[in-house]
Amino acid sequence: MTGWQLAFLFVAGIGGGLTGSIAGLASLVSYPALLAVGLPPVVANVTNTVAMIGTTAGSVAGSRPELRGQGPVLLRLCALTAVGGAAGGALLLVTPSDAFEAIVPWLIALASVLLVVAPRLRAWATRHAAETAPATRLGPLTLVAAFGVALYGGYFGAAAGVMMLALLSVSWSQSLARSNAAKNVASGAANIVAAVVFAIVAPVHWAAVGALAAGLLIGSRVGPALVRRVPATPLRLAIGLAGLGLAASLWFGR
Repeated sequence: MTGWQLAFLFVAGIGGGLTGSIAGLASLVSYPALLAVGLPPVVANVTNTVAMIGTTAGSVAGSRPELRGQGPVLLRLCALTAVGGAAGGALLLVTPSDAFEAIVPWLIALASVLLVVAPRLRAWATRHAAETAPATRLGPLTLVAAFGVALYGGYFGAAAGVMMLALLSVSWSQSLARSNAAKNVASGAANIVAAVVFAIVAPVHWAAVGALAAGLLIGSRVGPALVRRVPATPLRLAIGLAGLGLAASLWFGR
């Protein structure tokens, strides 16, 4: 990989960190960037998952005040999402590359649509949670759904954070900030376990991981400050439409 390609991934990582600050969809920028520098889809996906460990650590560290008092429930939830992430990673490794290439455009399209509708989804989830009695634990159906989200996160990842946030907002009656912090931990557990699996047995491109992770770390660090000065809605819509265009391009380019 050339120096220019690594520099491109570094810049893309910054953009991914910014996107993650807006809607938790850093992969919608970082994964296409890995494809753009010539990595095959499966290699790009596992490389992206490993690079995302940096943003997981940063988001959890920044959510410590909101995480107070959630430990017992999160331990149970993270044990489940970790298993789901490992299962999703294993599923990716046994999926034929041709099949994965056929699925990816649909996954990117799903992530793009969720990015566009994320504010409405979160608002609905918040209203629903406000109408229910306060919950101190997560029920069986919620845990099953969380496992499914983690399975998807280990397999591909983009938009898994939005799905997890909506699920926790609906099923766990607490503030959006606390649900978002719980989402960071639960999704992070799935991502880290999948990343460990990939690091051991998958064809990770480590030079790309370094460049992308460095950019993601910076982007997730400065992203919130920039978002305060940049209208979030136009940027979110632009990224979502670009994602749909990428999905169409990958589908028709097969």
